[in-house]
Amino acid sequence: MDNSTKISKLQGKVQPYAWGGSQFIPALLQQGNPDNKPAAEYWMGAHDNAPADIITANGQKQPLNALVAQDPVTILGKTVNDRFGRLPYLFKVLDVKDMLSIQVHPEKTAAVEAFAAENKQGVALTAPNRNYKDDNHKPELMLALSDFWLLHGFKPAHQLKQVLQQTPELQFLLPVFGEGNYAALYKTVMEMDQQAVNDHLQPLLDRILPLYEKGALKKEQEDFWAARAFNTFCEPGRTDRGIFSIYLFNVVNLHPGEAIFQDAGILHAYLEGQNMEIMANSDNVLRGGLTNKHIDVSELMKHVRFEPVVPQVITGVPGKAKGEEIFPTPVNDFELHRISLKAGEQTTVTATTADIYFVYQGSAEATAGSEHLPLKKGEAMLAKAGTGVQFKSTDNTVIFTATVPA
Repeated sequence: MDNSTKISKLQGKVQPYAWGGSQFIPALLQQGNPDNKPAAEYWMGAHDNAPADIITANGQKQPLNALVAQDPVTILGKTVNDRFGRLPYLFKVLDVKDMLSIQVHPEKTAAVEAFAAENKQGVALTAPNRNYKDDNHKPELMLALSDFWLLHGFKPAHQLKQVLQQTPELQFLLPVFGEGNYAALYKTVMEMDQQAVNDHLQPLLDRILPLYEKGALKKEQEDFWAARAFNTFCEPGRTDRGIFSIYLFNVVNLHPGEAIFQDAGILHAYLEGQNMEIMANSDNVLRGGLTNKHIDVSELMKHVRFEPVVPQVITGVPGKAKGEEIFPTPVNDFELHRISLKAGEQTTVTATTADIYFVYQGSAEATAGSEHLPLKKGEAMLAKAGTGVQFKSTDNTVIFTATVPA
């Protein structure tokens, strides 16, 4: 992509994490997957761990992080470059077949300090016991593409007490929680001796697993996900303590087109479904269970907001362009837009920074001045800051845009 080019095709990177499905992302990208390898995430961004590639006019590939570094003011725009000094967002498609780890993300200042500290200690960036992959915070917005289930923040006190009361095996936690001592409650289950975890959870699992196997549990019930977590993560002699969290957190069901925002400090875990996700340009994750990856409980506890959360479902608000909706969040790093066009319709948008457009459904032709790019389902395009882009759909088309608030 040279200085004169305004728009270019962009090719993301598939991440083969074990929890991912093998069909949804390859089908979306119109690629084969004969070996049925997991395709968990499709990254479209400039993160150093897996930068997307710009496809030049002659078919050459150029990593997006390298392109931005060459001429950040032209690519990102002066305002975004002055504020962030990098492409501030990471844009993804996710296919969650198995539950993801219970996790929390650090705030910006904490991430800067902790990343520098691990570097000073000589912990390799690729080391499995590394907590901080970069110096950035990781607030994130996800939009459901299917029926989607997740855990999101601590239940309000009255609901949490009710669940503990109704689950005989967890009643021992009622005096710990009292009238709302979230920190004491979480510290108790996260720092409990492994044998005590096994002793408390085994009677619960003995009771609910037969119900799960018979199909008698519903996804709205904590017991459903606790039973599934046992089948997915537990090994002989080691029951995953993350099962406690399923009862402590809100179980949220999003319908296609609904979104939710997860800020620093909010414990969460994706359970099942497909989504579009946009976040600050970071891969910092501190894990608290339901995983075979590295867990650092003391580090996790430093970043958790010990407070109740009432899940706020976000729906799109009309944007300036025809067919455009915006999903607002309280952060400056990113904003997700959705453009919906019927066959033959057209709309014009202007890139706020280096904006990425991903065709989720249908096909369209993108035009910027004398440049034209045909885009079909599963293809993505980058537009430089300030570029006016006209999309003309050839059939019913849905395009997701990664940008920053104007």
